[in-house]
Amino acid sequence: MRLSTIGFDADDTLWQHEQFYRLTQEQFAALLADYTDPEELSTRLVEAAIRNLKIYGFGVKSFTLTMLETAIEVTDGRVPTATLAKIMQFGREMLAHPIEPLPHAAETLEALAGRYKLVLVTKGDLFDQERKLAQSGLGNFFDGVEIVSEKTEATYARVFARHGDGPERSMMVGNSLKSDVVPAIRSGAWGVLVPHELTWTYEQQKPPLGELRFREIPHLGKLQDLLEEIEAGGA
Repeated sequence: MRLSTIGFDADDTLWQHEQFYRLTQEQFAALLADYTDPEELSTRLVEAAIRNLKIYGFGVKSFTLTMLETAIEVTDGRVPTATLAKIMQFGREMLAHPIEPLPHAAETLEALAGRYKLVLVTKGDLFDQERKLAQSGLGNFFDGVEIVSEKTEATYARVFARHGDGPERSMMVGNSLKSDVVPAIRSGAWGVLVPHELTWTYEQQKPPLGELRFREIPHLGKLQDLLEEIEAGGA
């Protein structure tokens, strides 16, 4: 089978992302240490973040609002103004962090560009995702960029129809089973998991064992070998 289109997730697939959230959560816990213990705060923060996804969506701005909300809740409304200002500063720092491409990202995209239509499929804040793509130095490899509010079966069906020959001749590559792999497979595409050690709990899901169009590779450097195997009919 000859594939025509390959979709790539961005955060924690092409560049580091979750590590900045983890660092900010540590700073957030230290800031509110007088009000609650880190474990309880982490639980409350994650619960609020998931609850707010339908309101604020994904991204740093959503996370910053969630930190503010959580700070107000755990202090029973007694959180000092200076603490709220510090949380806002955390958000600004996250929006300005340097972009660190993951190993094998650039050389893999360079090798595949021109052979396939490459599409970046990512969710999150529009301005932040555009900034990260521009600073990554990877933008020129892509034939299309899709920044979406959520990644669903319908999302992939639409994206792969727009940028290729439909899901059946397409592949989605990413670190999230929940967002990148499973819905892509349900649309009819191949789904390739590239695990990242810091994948957010919300994005974790059991792998679709027995699914013929599911593959897992240890890093992006193995993607070309996988493509050759699939197109040779050995997958």
